Amino acid sequence: MTSEPNPQYADRSFRSTGAVVSGVLMLAATAWIGGSALLQGAGRAPLTAGAVLLCAVPLIVAFTLRPVVHAGAERLRVRNPFRTISVPWGAVETVRAGYSTELIADGRTYQLWAIPVSLRARRGAQRHNARLAAGQTPGPLSRRALFGGGQAPQAGVRRSPDDEAVTILRDLAEKHADQEGTPTVRWAYEILAPTVVGAATALTLLVTG
Repeated sequence: MTSEPNPQYADRSFRSTGAVVSGVLMLAATAWIGGSALLQGAGRAPLTAGAVLLCAVPLIVAFTLRPVVHAGAERLRVRNPFRTISVPWGAVETVRAGYSTELIADGRTYQLWAIPVSLRARRGAQRHNARLAAGQTPGPLSRRALFGGGQAPQAGVRRSPDDEAVTILRDLAEKHADQEGTPTVRWAYEILAPTVVGAATALTLLVTG
């Protein structure tokens, strides 16, 4: 009699769509303004603009495009603005969402920037569930639900996106609890280095100008 193989679970990634869209728009605006100063500025303006861009662009990327939570078969990888935290599932104590989404692992707390908490969405889900519990008909579909961007209220109990993500991560941690190890943290020097150099250069140019 052969034993069945361990079930495999698909990798999941979580990131904020709003943050990504905001980041793209901010980068476009920064490139337009900074590019104009680089190409049309006089004197030290192009050099100052280049230093400001060297500082600003990595920061925009760090806080909008970079954050992601990747849940694999062996570990949870959290990419925050300036650090990447890799946590084996066995070291995950819990994942919670209060005013921010947090990972508790090996006695330490890490914020999950990629999963922002929406108190408005949470209150909406609570009102919806309260109506269901009282036997009332849920309210009309939101514009987001009408155009396929969210779950229809009539589908049953609802949860906010952050609470849904927390539930998924908790389930994965329980299923993969046999993956042992210790958390590791890596600083994002590819973000920190140009930011510091750009800020120092811009400050020097402004002071000596």
